[in-house]
Amino acid sequence: MRKDNIVIIGNGMVGHYCAEQLVTQGLHETHQVHVFGGETHHAYDRVHLTEYMVGQSAAALRLHKEDFHDNHGLTLHLGAMVRRIDRAAKEIVTDTGAFPYDKLVIATGSFPFVPPVPGNSGTAGLVYRTLDDLDIIRAAAVGASHGVVIGGGLLGLEAANAIKALGLDVAVVEFAPRLMPVQLDDGGGAALRHRIEQLGLTVLTAHATKEIVAGDSKRHKLVFADGSELETDMVVFSAGIRPQDALAREAGLALGARGGIAVDDHCRTSDPDIFAIGECAAWNDRIFGLVAPGYTMARTAAAVIGGEDAAFTGADMSTKLKLLGVDVGSIGDAHGAEPGSKSYRFIGEGEGAYRRLVLSPDGSRVTGAILVGDNSYYDTILQFVQNAIKPPADPAALILPKGEGAVLLGSDALPDTATICSCHNVSKGAVCSAIEAGCGDLASLKASTKASTGCGGCAALLKSVFESELTARGIVVDRSICEHFSHTRQELYSLVRVHDIHSFEELMAQHGNGGLGCDICKPAVASILASAWNKPIMDRAYVPLQDTNDTFMANMQKNGTYSVMPRIAGGEVSPDKLIVLGQVAKKYGLYTKITGGQRVDLFGAQLHQLPDIWAELLAAGFETGHAYGKSTRTVKSCVGSTWCRYGVQDSVSKALDLEHRYKGLRAPHKLKYAVSGCTRECAEAQSKDVGVIATENGWNLYVCGNGGMKPRHAELFATDLDDATLIRYIDRFLMFYIRTADRLQRTSVWRDNLEGGLDYLRDVIINDSLGIAAELEAQMQAVVDTYECEWANALTDAEKLKRFRTFVNDSRPDPNVRVVPERDQVKAADNLTEAAPLDSGPHDWTSLCTEADLVANSGVVAWHNGAQVALFWVPDRGRVYAIDNHDPFSNANVLGRGILGDLKGHVVVASPLYKQHFRLEDGICLEDESKRVAVWDARLEGGRVEIRAKVPELVPA
Repeated sequence: MRKDNIVIIGNGMVGHYCAEQLVTQGLHETHQVHVFGGETHHAYDRVHLTEYMVGQSAAALRLHKEDFHDNHGLTLHLGAMVRRIDRAAKEIVTDTGAFPYDKLVIATGSFPFVPPVPGNSGTAGLVYRTLDDLDIIRAAAVGASHGVVIGGGLLGLEAANAIKALGLDVAVVEFAPRLMPVQLDDGGGAALRHRIEQLGLTVLTAHATKEIVAGDSKRHKLVFADGSELETDMVVFSAGIRPQDALAREAGLALGARGGIAVDDHCRTSDPDIFAIGECAAWNDRIFGLVAPGYTMARTAAAVIGGEDAAFTGADMSTKLKLLGVDVGSIGDAHGAEPGSKSYRFIGEGEGAYRRLVLSPDGSRVTGAILVGDNSYYDTILQFVQNAIKPPADPAALILPKGEGAVLLGSDALPDTATICSCHNVSKGAVCSAIEAGCGDLASLKASTKASTGCGGCAALLKSVFESELTARGIVVDRSICEHFSHTRQELYSLVRVHDIHSFEELMAQHGNGGLGCDICKPAVASILASAWNKPIMDRAYVPLQDTNDTFMANMQKNGTYSVMPRIAGGEVSPDKLIVLGQVAKKYGLYTKITGGQRVDLFGAQLHQLPDIWAELLAAGFETGHAYGKSTRTVKSCVGSTWCRYGVQDSVSKALDLEHRYKGLRAPHKLKYAVSGCTRECAEAQSKDVGVIATENGWNLYVCGNGGMKPRHAELFATDLDDATLIRYIDRFLMFYIRTADRLQRTSVWRDNLEGGLDYLRDVIINDSLGIAAELEAQMQAVVDTYECEWANALTDAEKLKRFRTFVNDSRPDPNVRVVPERDQVKAADNLTEAAPLDSGPHDWTSLCTEADLVANSGVVAWHNGAQVALFWVPDRGRVYAIDNHDPFSNANVLGRGILGDLKGHVVVASPLYKQHFRLEDGICLEDESKRVAVWDARLEGGRVEIRAKVPELVPA
């Protein structure tokens, strides 16, 4: 009997979510489901598309596991453009043939509108919508120095951020008199413009582009209606979207008055067997350009197809965004469109902050809000709007600065009907039910409810509800760092300092829960010990605590090779040293890359080559750059007053001073600095953890900024500082961060979590409100005075050098690593062959190496008949474990370099690449039991390490 066919046209976020909803409804068991996607990529997260431009892989943005469709019997057609819908025959037509449908869901989304401006072609007519679009923009940026985005709305600013990430100067051109005219009013637009211009972008509002012609000094020239001109190398249009309704139009389906496929409350089109969802659909002539309403439509359509009585009744268009590192929020009736609405406004001109609160005419309801510069108010105001919570006696308190009568709405005040996650329509009641059913941590709560797995904007609110509900049930909220320590990182740091603890074993014995530790607590404690006492991380007692990068003092790459990055303080390097870098790279066949931190990175070094490479670099006067550690990385600088006609201070000398002072400083996360010689800000100091900008009277200090996946603009901390005061404030700031931050917490996130925010931080650092300034300075000076190049230390210790052997019993390199030509360079290729299979011959004991070759509570690798065997010695248990060195997730030979520990009673190793955990007794992966590595029996016999194949019934299939 033939199953009915459900066909989805569109494999974007909404189309894929619809497929998931069909599975949730169980329709994949009663129907044959086909999904057609015009792109060749699996469904990916368009909300975080900009992250692809700054280095995130397409695979990392994928919305599902690769086997999702196969596991549920769905058929996915990628790169399959649907050309026509034949309603009479009830089939869709593609380039490869016709496919019948019984129910059809159109989720074709929208396309970017490109105004008919003469000259809008080639690199003057780019758009920002898909991964392929971003690849085209990246290619166009080669050899370019300037880019223009036409359109100052949400997507336009996202596009500007992406172009800026490529290193180009950027101008945003908006036809309206303000940025984001749909979401913001004049005050909000002005505040946003102020913030964006501080980042170095040019903003042109009320500008209409008349034509694009050939440029004089750049590729193109924009000619505006007022006669002004702007030259640029590339033009990206982001002037709005249009619903992708051509298929429906040709098929004769009813359309909305302004385009889009007309749908009813059940997301049905004018054909009862055809549904439309997402940005291609027009409900009551409204098109919703956010993902959350599209998800609601997808749930509705799937439920109706499954026979349920579901309805789409509109959507809340409130949005919480971070654009170019600037918080922007728009809630409900943000513009006060309701006649008689009343507004309260807070304007902070100094920092570019703007908040507007809108109330109903009688003041009984909060109806909307606009936020620029600080979204910490968003969740509270949203709940007031969505749940008709009575505003406080002084409504302005909802937008006042923290500490000035501001109102924070506790999650326990929310009704069960309150929406926590609008993307997946998860209510507080649903969250509470999941907790009642046994979700005891945030990870399981997210997996069960899907809350905070969409745009992620509800993460803070979800955490608040979760912790509040646990507390209400009499359950102590567990903020332990892991199962081995019932303490936070901050508490562990205090214990180490107060009780003068110098080893992991001592800390575990006095304050731990027993066991070997794990890949969470071991590196955290290693960092704390290094921050507190500044001992070399290669000391034998510390080696088992380190992740692979710190263990081998180099950055592991995806195929198990390493990159080498010596320090080039302030970006200043002599010609002789540049020549040495080239000679070393050529001698060892390394790929070379200039980094964003003004250093040279050498890629593709194998483990055994690292000591030889560093011996040559040290001989030439280099030292470790700590590129591998959660520590001070780089101090970027411009050329300053020495060379630049605009420079007002010697930024290079100041950068050298800072880098040499703070080099080697270990912290909860990596630290980056920059010094600019004038306010033109060529060193990009305002995107760093510590940024210093020269003024005529000294130095301005900025703190708590960072780039990366979640960029944040640094904040002005103090102005016109002399040299001594600048150093004193930075000393205090860094040590206070190291004392109080959470594990792997960037300075930006730490600052956001500080009670009292920047004002509190200023009070502690500048005014010494806690009375600890002298202690912080002394602690920093102790780190400075005891600095030692970690590579110089290791190269003088034969015992430490024994760690740098690919195989402890064989001098050969890893035979599975190859080098392949690329752009006249070489790079280390992915492993081309897997390790040899488990022994199939007689189960005799074979001697591999000596007991002295082992490292207690850590791993080494031995060569055995074509196989690579990772050996882990656990003295407290009197056992040696032997497993295959080959990581099935990365296809690299790296497990022997992972962190050994125990989780829930099992001895495990954490892969150094992607952190999956493998049980040493049977090789099974804890995260995916379908993955398993080979294991051998192992023992110590007469000072030798011996292994043998497992007996047949234990051999993995």
